[in-house]
Amino acid sequence: MTEPNALDLTAYLQRIGFSGPAVPRLETLEELHRLHQGAIPFENLDVLLGRPVRLDLDSLQAKLVAGGRGGYCFEQNTLFAAVLRALGFAVTTLEARVRPPGAPGLMPRTHGVLQVDLDGRAWLADVGFGGVGILGPVPLDGAEQERHGDRHRVAAEGLLRVLQARAAHGWQDAYAIGPEPVHPIDWEVANHYTSTHPNSIFRRTLTVQDATPALRRALRGRTYTETRGGAAQARELPDEEIIPLLADGFGLRLPEGLSYSAASLEIASSKPSDARLAMRLEEP
Repeated sequence: MTEPNALDLTAYLQRIGFSGPAVPRLETLEELHRLHQGAIPFENLDVLLGRPVRLDLDSLQAKLVAGGRGGYCFEQNTLFAAVLRALGFAVTTLEARVRPPGAPGLMPRTHGVLQVDLDGRAWLADVGFGGVGILGPVPLDGAEQERHGDRHRVAAEGLLRVLQARAAHGWQDAYAIGPEPVHPIDWEVANHYTSTHPNSIFRRTLTVQDATPALRRALRGRTYTETRGGAAQARELPDEEIIPLLADGFGLRLPEGLSYSAASLEIASSKPSDARLAMRLEEP
């Protein structure tokens, strides 16, 4: 009988398609990071369906590994941390504040990331962030990392460390990482806000993403974007294309009978006209 919260490493490695040497070295971390992001999409379907988002290892494996689903940062990086530790990596959990372009103010500390210490150097690992997120480990000492046409660095800002991506206009902040290690209960609290608070973006907008070195794909509401070599192409999808894209495009194993509809939702804003496309997922 399998012990509760025991990691099934073999099942995870099969899920992401890893077949290399499972040893704690940088090449392994690179490969695991890349394969995880290509195989297990970032998604928030359970939040929109009103289901609880659980961070215990049994629930994560049932959903992300055996269940053919994805998840967001706390789910993704909790699972990834367990895998790395099982392979002998030294892993520290941290929290960050996302810095989206045009944010009206300070965002809540609702992003979980990993620090991996390897051969005397600290690396940022994060398989649970879309947009301008990393496609592999990035040094935490400020050195620039170029990978598959992307350039990232972690800049010092007082006690904070800020992940930045190189854009056409210069360095763009992605998120600011707090200085102190956090515990599982800290991620549980942030996860509760992310999955239940009415102001959480994940309560209002369908978000599904995956990333490979050749292609980044993102679905936000009905806007589907493909980015290749830094060039993005976006289009609005009709409602009837959403579920097939989730199942056939992103490879998510969906609840039987799942349906989608979008509606206009007023959001508190300094601009009375500021509205977003919200969505509704329904199970039969």
